[in-house]
Amino acid sequence: MEYTINKLAKLAGVSTRTLRYYDEIELLSPKRISSNGYRVYGQSEVDLLQQILLYRELDVTLDEIKRIIWSKNYDCMNALQGHLSALKSKRERVDSLIANVEKTISAMKGEIIVNDKEKFEGFKQKMIEENELKYGKEVRKKYGDEVINAGNAKLMGLLPEQYAEVQELSNQINALLKSAFEQGDPSSELAQRVCALHKKWLEYFWSRYSKEAHLGLAQTYVDDPRFRKYYDDIEIGCAEFLYDSLKIFCK
Repeated sequence: MEYTINKLAKLAGVSTRTLRYYDEIELLSPKRISSNGYRVYGQSEVDLLQQILLYRELDVTLDEIKRIIWSKNYDCMNALQGHLSALKSKRERVDSLIANVEKTISAMKGEIIVNDKEKFEGFKQKMIEENELKYGKEVRKKYGDEVINAGNAKLMGLLPEQYAEVQELSNQINALLKSAFEQGDPSSELAQRVCALHKKWLEYFWSRYSKEAHLGLAQTYVDDPRFRKYYDDIEIGCAEFLYDSLKIFCK
């Protein structure tokens, strides 16, 4: 079956403007252009749009979606199985947060007692699942399942005050990294302080710290576009600057 852009937009619950933009960035193009100039989409385009929207539901960027679905190794069946697994994890995370809120309400009514550790379980699980979705395949390949599973278990075991410190450390690192980058010297006292804080932050997740592993992780900040974007969103060039700073720190 074929659809005009208006009919496909209505079917998929997106705007025609979105479909035109997908065409513009060469993410999803129509099967053909009719004699009167209308975009016409076929079954393969419909299926591809479903894949795109599933990835968007999982907060994958358009650039990353384009890289995935147009890869020569792209397998639709594997992708659907991946979507199913990710969506089930997302549902479990939402269920966990709902249970967390319900417990808190019951505690406020005096019906049950919720300890401080329980109050943060859903948020820590959310952090783990988001990291698995974005970086799990790469970091597991690099460090192994045993290391990653141990790190996840360590995160889940954090006390509330430790969890709060992890969040604060992350904010502090980003703020100081920006200032150090503006100074322009990876060996400066401020840049090396950023590295020390980064080490402290890692130790909340890693069961065993080593300078070699720290520097190896920093290399991915430069090599992997997703990691690079995280730091370059602070200031373009911050990822490279942090890597250069850590090379000095880890000597």
